[in-house]
This record gives sequence, C-alpha cells and structure tokens, in this order.
Amino acid sequence: MMKKILLTLLAFSLYAIPNAAKAQSDDEITIVAVGDVMLGSILPNRSYLPPEGEEKKLFDDVKQHLQGDVVFCNVEGTFADQKIGAKQCNNPSQCYTFGMPTSYAKVYRDAGFNLVSVANNHSGDFSEYGKGNARRLFDSLGVNWAGFVDKPTAEFTINGVKYGFCAFAPNNGTVSIHDLDGAKALVRKLSETCDIVIVSFHGGAEGRSYQHVPRTMEHCFGENRGNVYQFAHTLIDEGADIVLGHGPHVTRCVEIYKDRFIAYSMGNFATYSNVSITGESGLAPIFRVKMNGKTGNFISAEIVPTYQIKGKGPLVDPQKRVIKVIQNLTKADMKDNLPTISDEGKITK
Repeated sequence: MMKKILLTLLAFSLYAIPNAAKAQSDDEITIVAVGDVMLGSILPNRSYLPPEGEEKKLFDDVKQHLQGDVVFCNVEGTFADQKIGAKQCNNPSQCYTFGMPTSYAKVYRDAGFNLVSVANNHSGDFSEYGKGNARRLFDSLGVNWAGFVDKPTAEFTINGVKYGFCAFAPNNGTVSIHDLDGAKALVRKLSETCDIVIVSFHGGAEGRSYQHVPRTMEHCFGENRGNVYQFAHTLIDEGADIVLGHGPHVTRCVEIYKDRFIAYSMGNFATYSNVSITGESGLAPIFRVKMNGKTGNFISAEIVPTYQIKGKGPLVDPQKRVIKVIQNLTKADMKDNLPTISDEGKITK
C-alpha cells in the first residue's frame, strides 16, 4: 500500500513540476524599449526624407529584436504632409523642426511598436496640425500613446496583463516633468487598476557632455530639463514598475531600484536626418526587459547593441559598443543600486 502511495506521489510530482514551471513562465512578460525615433522630415525640404519606399525598410536589420509584449519608443517629432503651423526653419544646417509624412505612422506600427510617447520638445513642431495628426494616426493604427496634456495616460491589455502608461516632458502641451505631485497622482491612479505601470520621460541635458546622471536639476538651451534621478525614484516609490528615459540624444546609465528597471536615456535609435549621430550619439540600445507581469518585479534584461550611419536605419552593432558605454556609465553613476551587466549585454540584479 505504501509503495502505491509513493508511486502515486512520484507520478504527481513529475506532472506537477513542469506545470509549476509553466505557470511561472506564464507570469513573465517582456517589455522592449528604445529611445528617439524620427524617420526624416519634410523640413527644410523633402530631401531630408528617405527615398520613396525606403522608409519601410529602415528597421529591417533590427526588426527581429522589436518583439515583445510591449514595444516602446519616443516619437521625436510629429506628422505633417504640409508646412501648416511649422516652426520657422530658414537655415537647413540648423533646422530642427521634425515633421514626418503621415504615411510614416504606419512604419512605426509595422516595425513592431505598440506603445509610444509623444511627450517631447518636438511634438509641437507643427502646432495643433501636427498634434492632431499624431492623435488621429496612432488611434487609427491601434498604437497606444500618451503624453499630451489632454491625453496624459493610456490603459490597455495584452495577453491578459493590464498596462497603464504615462509620459512626461518639460515642454508646453506635454504632461510636465516638473509637476511631481501631478505625476505621482497619475501613477497612483494607474497602479490601482493596472497590473504594470510604465512611465516615460523626456528629460535631462543634451549631448555627449551630459551622459552622466547628476542627481540635480539639469538645464539645456535655457530650459529646465528636470531632475530625472529624483523623478524616476519618486514615481517608482509611488507605484511605477518600469521607467524609460529619453531626451539627451546619448545613452545614459541603467539602475535597478526597488526591483524596478530604470533606463535614464536610451539615445538616438532611429534618427534619419538633422540629428547628430557621430561618435556615441550614434550608439543606442534595444532594451529587452523581462518582468513578472503580476508583481512588476524585475527578472533580467538584455541589451541589443545598435548603431546608425547616415542615410540608414538602425543596425545591429557587431562591436557591441553601447554595451561598454552603459557598463561604464552605470558603474560611475549607480554605485548604490548597481546591476551586473555582462560583456554580452545581460543585465541582472
């Protein structure tokens, strides 16, 4: 009789173990995130766009890596077929007015992006005409988005997990990175009804001289770009599960704070024209972050290293240069919450 019981228990355990493992893996989600994406502009003229049809191929080299439950980017600019409401742009060498043709919105969707931020300093480059196009296009394509004052959050469900998203910037018409109380209220509200809360911010000073996170207010071009360290920590304290930064046009460090992943800047991922991609400005990560979809806890992450060359989309970097950049910056800036980053780009606690 005892032998029969033991055999029954053994059979049950052999059945139960793989199913327990399956249940654990079912809780795992993957959030893929990159920084600024701007696929050319109609200003100063259409020569600053890819040749007709080539825009559809810009992500060919990296598309296999843009697959996950949530795939995020910052839309650096807006959509415009005409120069309606455009900022003045007389000098082509200093034309930083970004309006992509409206047909390019589908390129984002087809590349794999299902979540985007419109909170940045270029979302208003074509005034309400461009903003209206962005709203209409992303809604019609089923791409989740947020970041305008009148659209501060988005909620959506993928594979049984409910996500809440909010996006911030220091710019007019966007949800303010400076209003910490308002930001905390948005995150609290999302955390009450959502399994996973994703926060995006466009903040920090710009350029290769500003790759470090100073833990103070940062200023650039006479504008207060926020204290991104305080901002990220405050919103995780309030219930955010992952914080995704962009804005400096270079890659910054990463951090695991309270079992939550923070990327302080993801750099220039796909910036076809009128954005410098020389040196480290042309290196960017694809972050593939694995999390528990029920608790929000960080499991692990992977850096897929990419680079840009003029007139092309992002390319996988065989030299893996941005991994070394992130390793060095993280060691320098995050000694108190220092993750392990392997030479192959694996990030662990």
